[in-house]
Amino acid sequence: MLRLENITFKIPAETGKTGTILDDISLEIPDGKYIVITGPNGGGKTTLAKVIMGLVTPDSGRIFLDGMNITPLDVTARAAAGISYGFQQPPRFKGITVKELLQIAAQKKLSRDECCSYLTKVGLCASDYLNREVDTSLSGGEMKRIEIATILAKNTPVMIFDEPEAGIDLWSFHRLTKTFREIHESTGCTLIIISHQERIISQADEVLLIADGKLSGRGLPEEILPQIDGIYERACCKLGAEC
Repeated sequence: MLRLENITFKIPAETGKTGTILDDISLEIPDGKYIVITGPNGGGKTTLAKVIMGLVTPDSGRIFLDGMNITPLDVTARAAAGISYGFQQPPRFKGITVKELLQIAAQKKLSRDECCSYLTKVGLCASDYLNREVDTSLSGGEMKRIEIATILAKNTPVMIFDEPEAGIDLWSFHRLTKTFREIHESTGCTLIIISHQERIISQADEVLLIADGKLSGRGLPEEILPQIDGIYERACCKLGAEC
């Protein structure tokens, strides 16, 4: 089980006052659940995910994984403990091929067929990518799918994906939604996805609605989806947009 207790994260605002990004968030995520985190941009979703992964250090609060306090652990130690993370904008690694990156993630040698399996699940043709370097020659959408494939290869008990649909084409998006269902059903991992896409939200076991740095709601997709429009409308009004 993943448990967050009173997580708060603040940054200095331009006015000189402190801006609160996460405001005293407490929640429990049972093992093996398919969780989608949604809400308006700037509400704190990505920061919350980065806090779980150890990429951001909260000002206060504690995080537990299967009863172990992982709050003091860095990102490397949390990865070793069983958490993986997919960025909105994946890093590039000049001089490392896609096959080598998959093997680094899996921490073992992989056969061509095994590599092909991971890449096929994210909509890439293995023969076109295995020997390519993970550098600027790859598009943003290609990098996103390769990163997702590395997380599948790592196969941790907790997998976090930050807007995995961003920057990919429609066919690949449909393939990814199917892949996420297959991952959850076949591995029993805890799957946490940040997404605005209704198709991803609708297949979750539970949806967490994050807005204004708070956990504004949680429940089944059919319970949370009707609340989302109102949350987005209020967020637009705050930005001075037409309501």
